[in-house]
Amino acid sequence: MNEVYENNDISVNREYKSDVFKAYFSQKKELIELYNALNDTEYTVDDEVTINTLDNAVFLKIYNDVSFVLRNTVNLYEHQSTVNPNMPLRDLFYINDIYKTEASGQDLYGYKQIELPTPRFVVFYNGTADAPEKEIVKLSDAYKQITDDPELELTVTVLNINYGHNKELMDKCTALRDYATFIQRVRDNQSKGMVLEAAIVDAVDSCIQDHVMEDFLTREKAGVIKMHVLDFNEELHNQSLIEYGVEQGIAIGVDKERENTEREKRRADDAEAKLKEAEEKLKAAGLM
Repeated sequence: MNEVYENNDISVNREYKSDVFKAYFSQKKELIELYNALNDTEYTVDDEVTINTLDNAVFLKIYNDVSFVLRNTVNLYEHQSTVNPNMPLRDLFYINDIYKTEASGQDLYGYKQIELPTPRFVVFYNGTADAPEKEIVKLSDAYKQITDDPELELTVTVLNINYGHNKELMDKCTALRDYATFIQRVRDNQSKGMVLEAAIVDAVDSCIQDHVMEDFLTREKAGVIKMHVLDFNEELHNQSLIEYGVEQGIAIGVDKERENTEREKRRADDAEAKLKEAEEKLKAAGLM
């Protein structure tokens, strides 16, 4: 069943989340360009590539024309518009499923070691909250007992792909720069007061005119508009939840401070009343 959230009478379907990014970079040319930029390789569309998807992740294996493994890796790329510290745990679940498939039919108890593709985990972040250019998040960050030498580790590279960030990577990968440009144009239009759908339509048209994601946007224009209306509504919804949480936290803090103040005042009043009562007893006894 789809998860649907309501935000100002607009339904936000999470299954649309990141679909434009995933659809765009599931294309062979764009994905190889992104892979090359990240890994300093020079593969081309003539190399045999198998592209699969797992939820919002995209992963691939690259072979040459005779299916000889050029780079025995499995790459999980995911797009996010909100900060998520649980990505290492999620990727652990992803890679577990992939490795179970790789080992299927092989003898786990045999003398021969089962070979596995080397994993690489990358998150492409383009939310509106501040984020560093590059951040490494680790599974061990979640461990309740801190250790300098965790026996199970998984690291995820988080890259800020908002327009103007990670310039060196953007210069290497035109497709990624174009995607960042498209997102920024939508946001710029919104900042000018345009309603969301109009902001997206205008961004699509201007990008096509300027040859930014031109082929993809021309071919998928209607779908992109629909997906981004939902994407941006969800981003707004998530931001509103964060702001609401902050407001609630402030309100709770104020209430607790008020309660503490009132509690301390009651204690002080009680102490003063007891002191007066003791003084009156001492006076009555002629001791004061």
